[in-house]
Amino acid sequence: MFSRFFRMGRRPFDTLSEQEILALAISSEEDDGRIYLAYADGLKDEFPQTAQIFEEMAAEENTHRERLIEMHRKRFGDRIPLIRREHVSGYYERKPDWLVRPLGIDKVRETAEAMEDQAYRFYIEASKRVSDASIRKLLGDLAMEEKQHESLAHRLGLKFAPTDVREEERETERRQRILTYIQPGLAGLMDGSVSTLAPIFAAAFATQDTWQTFLVGLSASVGAGISMGFTEAAHDDGKLSGRGSPLKRGIANGTMTMLGGLGHALPYLIPDFWTATSIAIAVVFVELWAIAYIQNRFMETPFLRAAFQVVLGGALVFAAGVLIGNA
Repeated sequence: MFSRFFRMGRRPFDTLSEQEILALAISSEEDDGRIYLAYADGLKDEFPQTAQIFEEMAAEENTHRERLIEMHRKRFGDRIPLIRREHVSGYYERKPDWLVRPLGIDKVRETAEAMEDQAYRFYIEASKRVSDASIRKLLGDLAMEEKQHESLAHRLGLKFAPTDVREEERETERRQRILTYIQPGLAGLMDGSVSTLAPIFAAAFATQDTWQTFLVGLSASVGAGISMGFTEAAHDDGKLSGRGSPLKRGIANGTMTMLGGLGHALPYLIPDFWTATSIAIAVVFVELWAIAYIQNRFMETPFLRAAFQVVLGGALVFAAGVLIGNA
């Protein structure tokens, strides 16, 4: 949860100057070009034709970069400010999939298509925030070039039938649903389920008073839900990342955070301490396995790895709460 607050130290996109917008565009094109070359290197042995396509895409990114640098040189000189996507709030983060070997061809295609869509969104928003006619024209041209790119599947030599188009539309809708609802909701469920374990079980074993424990769990769950919901909504307006409405993401994140904590707080409405605690522990295991399932089902995380990470983390936090409560 605290890492979400630290992200708020990033610069909001709408505070960037025209020079900084150009600098951000330059660094983004450089990064994307390197990513495409990394994909080409990872695919060249098994998929040499696909690797060639990614080399061509990297060359396109380099052309965009050169045009942006030339514009910066004309307007602001040779010194380009150091600003990257991780310095700007709401900018879509690139996961280092290109470091994983062997590369999955379907995953690479999906990622590359998302990268082109994100670049289009960036140039559209950037062009709205500059007043210089020459810069605005360049950004608008680059946006149209990104938008007019043929679909990656077509560029790889695949032919689309009407059913394929419908499948692509359904996949786009599914991806948007994951970004707007499932990903924020999963983050909230993980935070609510795990972060409240220590205070709830510490209070339980320290007091052995079920009502007081319930009040601690209720306050921790509601407080965490409000905090996480506001943070999710505030740190990304969705315009650059394409993650959708900040209000919808905030509600999904905050609600699931609260429910994740309430799941093992509600059993303490039962007056008998050991009955309530046994049920709460059982609920915790159900929550953790549900998180692992969602990660596997929607985020394509291998189930055993997701289960190990979630259960281990939950067990450590639970143990910390019990030890503190018995201190």
